[in-house]
Amino acid sequence: MNISPYFFYAFGGIAIACSLLVILKRNPVASAFSLVMVFFSFAGIYALLDAHLIATLQIFVYAGAIMVLFIFVIMLLNADVPSFDLGRTHLGIRIATGLLSVATLALFIWAFSTTQLTPPVDQFTPERIDAAGGNTQVVSELMFSEYILPFELTSVLLLAAIVGAVAIAKRKLSEGRS
Repeated sequence: MNISPYFFYAFGGIAIACSLLVILKRNPVASAFSLVMVFFSFAGIYALLDAHLIATLQIFVYAGAIMVLFIFVIMLLNADVPSFDLGRTHLGIRIATGLLSVATLALFIWAFSTTQLTPPVDQFTPERIDAAGGNTQVVSELMFSEYILPFELTSVLLLAAIVGAVAIAKRKLSEGRS
């Protein structure tokens, strides 16, 4: 596998720039579209690594289905109207949210530091992958055995993002009924 460093740095630079736009944009729909660009950049990196199945799944599942859900929720709840002011929330809620965020970050750091990130040399040669049943079989076996904790933590992260999008986009009931 020959990876062109030019394409890798191009996709990586686009992913980093669009990730910053996700955080810095005030309009939630524009942030969601920036996140779509991040997902496409990751798909490009996966394609460079000859992981075409993962690249395709990245586009279909994340850039397609998940982002359509996010944009639908944002637009349905009319998130363009600011309704969430962290400065006016109760101090206990802010402290609990901060502690939960720190605990989640610590769990992610622990999970990724104890997980082997580099495969052993010559374990995943094309011949061995074909003998094991193909790329899809090998990826699914690894994902649901050795890498089950990072896989589940990613699903929890997506759930937290959905809940956060709904919480930020939610309007007060009194404003909606007037």
